[in-house]
Amino acid sequence: MHYTLHQLKVFLKVAEHESITRASEDLFLTQPAVSIQLKKLQEQFTIPLTEVVGRKLYVTDFGKEIAVAAERILNEVDAINYKTIQYKNQLGGRLKLSVASTGKYVMPYFLTDFMHLHKGIDLVMDVTNKTFVVKSLEQNEVDFALVSVIPNELKTESMQLLQNKLFLVGSPKLDGDHKTDKRKIFENYPLLLREPGSATRNALEEFIRINDLPVPKKVVLTSNEAVKQAVVAGLGYTIMPLIGIKNELKNGDLEIIPYEGLPIVTQWNLIWLKAKKLSPVSLAFLEYLRAEKERIVNTTFSWYEDY
Repeated sequence: MHYTLHQLKVFLKVAEHESITRASEDLFLTQPAVSIQLKKLQEQFTIPLTEVVGRKLYVTDFGKEIAVAAERILNEVDAINYKTIQYKNQLGGRLKLSVASTGKYVMPYFLTDFMHLHKGIDLVMDVTNKTFVVKSLEQNEVDFALVSVIPNELKTESMQLLQNKLFLVGSPKLDGDHKTDKRKIFENYPLLLREPGSATRNALEEFIRINDLPVPKKVVLTSNEAVKQAVVAGLGYTIMPLIGIKNELKNGDLEIIPYEGLPIVTQWNLIWLKAKKLSPVSLAFLEYLRAEKERIVNTTFSWYEDY
């Protein structure tokens, strides 16, 4: 056997996604490069690692066992590297986070200085739907999660990082009569929604229910960025977090429509499982946040107070 760590890493990504295309995207490699590495690894085994059925790639039972072993080997290699860093009196390890989609406008600012301070830390941050964020935390796949609504079904610890303000927004291109009767926004224009499971969608639907607003037409889009661009284009109106529309408000591409009961104000919370034994890297990150959170909020998010 003469397989390389690189081949194992490539195969592990292929096995994770059951897709050469998605593996290549994660690894920042071309699809042919991934296929070549997969072929070289396969040549060292007489039993197939993968099979293709109807143009869909599947990992065989044998391949799944090799993937488990590959993951174990790669984790051990990482551990060796981190031990080397620690012997140099530096903090080393991996910090894994799962972030609700709009949280991508928040979390990087609480990470930047920490990552610059500790060069030996590798960061893995998944940005996804709130449902998947909670699932990844529940299954102990990440150290921390960033959410605007703390899940009741899990026993967690939390730290508040920043207010989350949700406003009714639309495009100045729409010459609606909302200045005289704002309910007509909901009567005359489509309401743009995130997919089911999104915390933003849940907040919007609760606002609609409490205020008994008419919603004759809904448009569902599966990312916050897609909703924002649709509103900028004049497709309709939505209620969305202020944190993600700073530049659009500044450039006049979007406008906030004042409405009774808005903004909806929640908190961005960093959460972690109460029973989890935090790594030295995770503990250092919490210590950093406790010391620097207020400074980060005051210097980076001071514009928030204008709304």
